[in-house]
Amino acid sequence: MVGSAIMSRLRRLGFENLVIRSHAELDLLDQRAVRSFFQLEQIDCVILAAARVGGILANASFPADFIYQNMAIQNNVIHEAWQAGVQQLLFLGSSCIYPKLAPQPMKEEYLLTGPLEPTNEPYAIAKIAGIKMCEAYNRQHGTSYFAVMPTNLYGTGDHYGLQNSHVLPALIRKMHDAKNDGRKEVVLWGTGTPRREFLHCDDLADAVVFLLSLEKDTLFSSFPSDGVPLINIGYGKDITIQELALKIRGIIGFTGKITWDETKPDGTPQKLLDVSRISALGWQPTISLSDGIQDTYSKYSTEMAEV
Repeated sequence: MVGSAIMSRLRRLGFENLVIRSHAELDLLDQRAVRSFFQLEQIDCVILAAARVGGILANASFPADFIYQNMAIQNNVIHEAWQAGVQQLLFLGSSCIYPKLAPQPMKEEYLLTGPLEPTNEPYAIAKIAGIKMCEAYNRQHGTSYFAVMPTNLYGTGDHYGLQNSHVLPALIRKMHDAKNDGRKEVVLWGTGTPRREFLHCDDLADAVVFLLSLEKDTLFSSFPSDGVPLINIGYGKDITIQELALKIRGIIGFTGKITWDETKPDGTPQKLLDVSRISALGWQPTISLSDGIQDTYSKYSTEMAEV
């Protein structure tokens, strides 16, 4: 989803010399294959969007996969990019890197100031390692590698599997199926009280291109002189999961009851990013949550009708 959105944004802006590989063409877990790729291609800038991702259930079920695969991907790409002389690299992380009970909204400097949310700790640790790797390569090798931490993302190309999807696409899938099946109830995990922030993937793509277009001195001067090269990308507002469910129910037109299974985990109580750093650089999101969900569901329902 993220990689496709970034590619679409670059192409709309007229960029043509884009070097991409599908997973079938290049396994990023294979260090030799990654090394051969960088030796073959003349790469000026790397956008590392590849990752093993999923919601609470997927993280709880496959913790070893999440920590190993994500660390292997970023280790291979970041190191081999440096070996090949790549000076500019953007690493995409996740807001789950911040402590479970971090003050809200979460500033970049809150990294590593408290315990993580246990359900996605392996994934978070992998992403933190990637951020620190960017910092270390800059310090030792003089590169211009930096990390962006997007909030919860949604949009075209999202995953809707009930075993591995994030909350917003999972709610769309559940409400859509319940409406089509004529069911009168949908059971959702947790209490519905946690607050989450959501950003459309097209807004993220716009932010990524914006940051990469900045002069190095302008971008890096926004980072603390003794801190990590890290910048949050978010919408700036959050809502409860219950409010999100009601919003999605209204857009889809499901008229049944929503029941909350409070025996299931809620996750972090709140994850709202402080976006003052990127706002000061001059970027703001443009896609409202309601418009974004409406567009996302329109495309999803069309795809389901064609299956």
